[in-house]
Amino acid sequence: MSKREHTNNTAISANTSENTRRTSYATRLKSVSRADALDVFLIAFISIMGLFVIWTLFAGWSHYVIALCALILATISLALVLRYAKRRPDHLRAQESDRISRTANEALPFMGDGLIPENAQTVCEIVLASSPNAVAVAMTDDQHVLGFAGKGSDHHTPGRPIVTKATRDALADNETVILTSKVAIGCKDPRCPLRAAIIVPLDVGSRAVGTLKHYYIREGALTETELASAEGLARLLSTQLIIQELENQAALATELELKALQAQINPHFLFNTINTIGSYIRTDAEKARHLLRHFAGFYRRTLEHGDRPITLGLELEFLKQYFELEKARFGDQVNLTLDIDTKALDLPMPSFMLQPLVENCIEHGMRDDGSPLTVKVTVEPVPGVDTWVAHVIDDGVGIRRDALTKIFEKGSSTGLGVALRNVSDRLRGFYGHDSELIIESNEGVGTEVSFLMRDPDKVTD
Repeated sequence: MSKREHTNNTAISANTSENTRRTSYATRLKSVSRADALDVFLIAFISIMGLFVIWTLFAGWSHYVIALCALILATISLALVLRYAKRRPDHLRAQESDRISRTANEALPFMGDGLIPENAQTVCEIVLASSPNAVAVAMTDDQHVLGFAGKGSDHHTPGRPIVTKATRDALADNETVILTSKVAIGCKDPRCPLRAAIIVPLDVGSRAVGTLKHYYIREGALTETELASAEGLARLLSTQLIIQELENQAALATELELKALQAQINPHFLFNTINTIGSYIRTDAEKARHLLRHFAGFYRRTLEHGDRPITLGLELEFLKQYFELEKARFGDQVNLTLDIDTKALDLPMPSFMLQPLVENCIEHGMRDDGSPLTVKVTVEPVPGVDTWVAHVIDDGVGIRRDALTKIFEKGSSTGLGVALRNVSDRLRGFYGHDSELIIESNEGVGTEVSFLMRDPDKVTD
């Protein structure tokens, strides 16, 4: 299935889901309307029956008739009371769930960067605006008050270290703490109107990383509904913190993989290059100085850019510096040709991508007989879409078929697999899952490695 067909099918599925949701919502509305109409009918019937019973008393009707009418009236009244008692808690729970959901939808976008003061203050204001009973809301990390909104904000200022024992206990035990007095809250300002509070920890896994605090002006406001609402909202905010933590870990893993690749490739390249430059010092000092400049530029770019996105043009400059050093080492045994569409030079890409592929060609593609190796790098557009395809091609010894099928497996015995797997993983992380390395090789003929590139800001399909 093509990407366009997949996108269309996804849109159709989304429309179907939306129609289903609307139908379900309309059905629930009709059900509620019918239930409300029945309630009105029952109340009207009870009122009429009550008037009828009163009238029969004055009309001198038989006691049996009056008793029967009274029994019918009592039965219907009891049924209505039971019906109301049964429906009311569900109605309140539905209202409260909807309030929490709407509050979370407004607050969650501000939790994406974690617990930082600017966003914490905004979240406090959102939560306070949606709370019917709380008069103030605060948020902390595990050390400081990050945000405070509502009554008492003149002296409960963000940025202060956490001094309340109850807050420290909530963080240490990762459990909700309820406060029912000004003394328990720990505020020494005699003007402070806060008399009760609910402190709910914000946790990542089993570790509390902060708290969300609801304040009240009287103990009676601490209802079971308030407690359930505060804990429910805290759980939703904690979920966003967990997601943000996972994203940070994924980014760190990618950075560590890049550092591992650099550590794996650079040492032998470092020693070989130093030896090559050393051999020129006595025979061609000018050549040695020229190579040292390229060597310094190569490593400076490696350290400066890390895994930050760069342009294809900058990556090619990086590649040329690298190849200049390899050319000094191998001479006419290696050659590099570039065939790059100039319109592609501004394409964004992860740094340190082409160099490992070209290094693999040199390290693993050269023949033992000393015949020259040519490496060709091309970048050309894919007709009809905002996508480009890059090729790194060599005419070397190629890769055995049995080794080619296992080249991305962990535990590969050669550095070739480590480098290619790392580049492939980083490509997918940057461009998407359809941009992975494609390797074709014929033993004795050569190897071609290809991957897709695109500008994420221009892709619409």
